[in-house]
Amino acid sequence: MGVVGRRFMGNFLNALFVIKHRGGQLWAVFNCSLTLTPHLFSALYPVESDIVSSFKATTGSRALCQLLKEYMGHRDGIWDLSVTRTQPVVLGTASAVNSIKFHPTEQMALTASGDQTAHIWRYMVQLPAPQPPPDVSAPCDDDQDSSDREEGEVDGEGPCEVPTVRVATATLKSHQGVVIAADWLVGGRQVVTASWDRAANLYEVETSELVHTLTGHDQELTHCCTHPTQRLVVTSSRDTTFRLWDFRDPSIHSVNVFQGHTDTVTSAVFTVGDNVVSGSDDRTVKVWDLKNMRSPIATIRTDSAVNRISVSANQRIIALPHDNRQVRLFDMSGVRLARLPRSNRMGHRRMVCCTAWNEENQSCNLFTCGFDRQAIGWNINIPALLQEKAVVTTEGTSQVDRVNEASLMSHD
Repeated sequence: MGVVGRRFMGNFLNALFVIKHRGGQLWAVFNCSLTLTPHLFSALYPVESDIVSSFKATTGSRALCQLLKEYMGHRDGIWDLSVTRTQPVVLGTASAVNSIKFHPTEQMALTASGDQTAHIWRYMVQLPAPQPPPDVSAPCDDDQDSSDREEGEVDGEGPCEVPTVRVATATLKSHQGVVIAADWLVGGRQVVTASWDRAANLYEVETSELVHTLTGHDQELTHCCTHPTQRLVVTSSRDTTFRLWDFRDPSIHSVNVFQGHTDTVTSAVFTVGDNVVSGSDDRTVKVWDLKNMRSPIATIRTDSAVNRISVSANQRIIALPHDNRQVRLFDMSGVRLARLPRSNRMGHRRMVCCTAWNEENQSCNLFTCGFDRQAIGWNINIPALLQEKAVVTTEGTSQVDRVNEASLMSHD
């Protein structure tokens, strides 16, 4: 069973924006919610890139994928996450809401909620100036042995004033069911929302006006995604299909239906090129060519349901989050590149809900989140992955039929 059907229906919203200085590193924390609606999301941004890995690198694919940071604090599972495309880079995580997406150019966030609405939030990230190092030579009359301190007491500055975002810039209504996902159209002047009422809505950002209602799915929608450079929208549904909506011609809004899966389509996303990648509860991921979508050009077969996938813009690597706590990486031709390391003390301990690439930071360039209430930042050594893939291809061990399920079981 995919992410849909396991959403938390909150009944409160509490907004918070924080920037803290901890242990020599700066973290920008953005929590946005409101007491009147069920929205809660947070964002964290590690300013420094030289974060020490929490485990020793080993040989093979584990040496290519290193865990850098675990983000804790949510009281419920994290369903979705997103990374800004502008500086400073902010990571947004959605817990009591169903999705979060950042505006392509401005400091604005779009969230989708179980209260049948979507909200647009405007925020401002202002990183504080670096603090001078403490004067260790100065005598201190308040020296205290660490053994005498109360449990949980740590060095650091006391509580600081926290800017709070309490009111959304806009509230988008009209749905008759849970809003499960939302995204910005290219340019950021319009947004699209997907709902359990089996419809997707197109809104004007400036006026919050409903422009179009996109109907046709037979069951609840699970996800929606917009093309990065064109006015195209793809919606996925529990009816085992995903639909491509074309708004490039203002006078004609065409739609194409694609039936490539046998179970719920949990997500379908665009790549920078002319491809769509879809994931499903039927344990497959399919790669489609926008120019000819009669049949997929690649099929990835796995051993677990696939949730909200993401594709790196530069190297076009697909990150698959699974119900069985695993995260796997594939290229666009379906060749498996790596599996992110996981053990009882490292990695996700429950279902992984979503992945998001951050190619602006070469150190922490992939984020994952899950039902274990944490988000994780990873360093993926992409050049080494691609080099290893080239060696495998040269030796003839990669298969044209993509991934062998039995092989996955034996490796994992």
